[in-house]
Amino acid sequence: MLIWFSNMKLRFARHTNDLKRIIEFYTKTLNFEILGEFKNHSNYDGVFLGKQDLDWHLEFTTSTKNIIHSFVEDDLIALYSDSKAEYDAILKSLTLNNISFIKAENPYWNLNGKMFLDPDGFRIVLVNLN
Repeated sequence: MLIWFSNMKLRFARHTNDLKRIIEFYTKTLNFEILGEFKNHSNYDGVFLGKQDLDWHLEFTTSTKNIIHSFVEDDLIALYSDSKAEYDAILKSLTLNNISFIKAENPYWNLNGKMFLDPDGFRIVLVNLN
């Protein structure tokens, strides 16, 4: 019997034109931690964002190449909270930082969470499991 992905960790990586703004958004608004960063690695700078005790993190890179993002409405990151207090705290932080909520294309997300955009225009949905 094959066991797939038994000890793998997940990293979602994306290039950005404004690394500073991305770091500020994910750390100050969503309370992620900087888990690591690098400078001038083959002409790329980057940062790893997430939480120390989780098996996943986000990586954002930047370089001299200016990129144009192209996302469809169903491309998103779903963040699931199993704590109502955490969910409410993140919603409050989004509101205090003037982050608007948007309607999702998929009605499931509208019924079960709140969708918003990060500084690059990438969709994120926050879901409360309670």
